[in-house]
Amino acid sequence: MALLSPSDDLFDSILMADDRFHVEGYREGFEEGTRQGMIEGRNHGRLHGAKLSAEVSFYHGFALTWKYLLQNSEDVKARKRLKAVESLDGLIQKFPYEDPQYENLQEDMERVRAKFRQVCSLLNVAVDFREYVSGSAGMAF
Repeated sequence: MALLSPSDDLFDSILMADDRFHVEGYREGFEEGTRQGMIEGRNHGRLHGAKLSAEVSFYHGFALTWKYLLQNSEDVKARKRLKAVESLDGLIQKFPYEDPQYENLQEDMERVRAKFRQVCSLLNVAVDFREYVSGSAGMAF
């Protein structure tokens, strides 16, 4: 077994510095990327959650308004329309607001949108949530 001289240790540390700096750089980059990813993920979730909430709130307000307008009518067509509006409101009431991990969120949202389109058709009104958001529906705050 040969004894290592101080110059051998210095030579090894110089050769290994590249590997050591690579490993440290990777670890630091991974930690920073994870941290940034969490921040971006939260911001993305907040933004899309707010958009989804605004859309569901719009549908809810629409349903409540039409429910109020149709509830005292004795017309057979109005009863059918009221039933469709109540069905839309029922879907909205069952919507999982409190569960951010809800697996069927997209499917349930598509059901609400489809029911909304059906109700609009029955009521013979042309309302689109995207118009409401863009402001072309004439609403301003």
